[in-house]
Amino acid sequence: MRKIAVLYTGSSHQHRTFTEPKYKQYIEELVYLPKLDEVDLHPYDVLIIPSQIHEKLITRHLDRIHAFLDQGKVVVALGAQHNNWFTGHHWEFRPTNFWWWREPGAKSGLVLTKPEHDLFRYITLADATWHYHGVFFPKHDVESLIEIENDGSIFYVDKDSTSGTLILTTLDPEYHYGSYFMPATERFLDGFLPWLAEGRL
Repeated sequence: MRKIAVLYTGSSHQHRTFTEPKYKQYIEELVYLPKLDEVDLHPYDVLIIPSQIHEKLITRHLDRIHAFLDQGKVVVALGAQHNNWFTGHHWEFRPTNFWWWREPGAKSGLVLTKPEHDLFRYITLADATWHYHGVFFPKHDVESLIEIENDGSIFYVDKDSTSGTLILTTLDPEYHYGSYFMPATERFLDGFLPWLAEGRL
């Protein structure tokens, strides 16, 4: 099983999500972001960058994160990606409709583009459906797994732009689960974390 570390700044939603026993079993360590320079990341295989995290601190430690990728390891970044932390993702803003399902004839607009991918042994499209924070138009040779109809990607796996594996999504499951709302996010995490730990990425 892969050893997963999570960058952590002490936010209540991060604490609730990553110390929840059913998720904690997959988390080897919560790495306190302000002290990242003091932490040896070599024992870990996967590094998660949560959404709603201190952006300037991530930028300050970006060399460490890229060095982790350069060792052939996995970095997962959740939520809006308006910073240029990773080249070639070409994130674009889209208005977030938090209540789309209350509209007549509501459709999320999400589609699976590679339903055969191993991720979908762990989650369904419904599990990834609440709302999203922008879209990607990646310039590298990536596997886009979930897209918006006639628009960009909201979840992709990039094994091309670095020596490692970069998993980017504009979904923010740990924020909503940790904030006690949006039931789909619990189902997403129920499958996503086991996939990161043991699935075929």
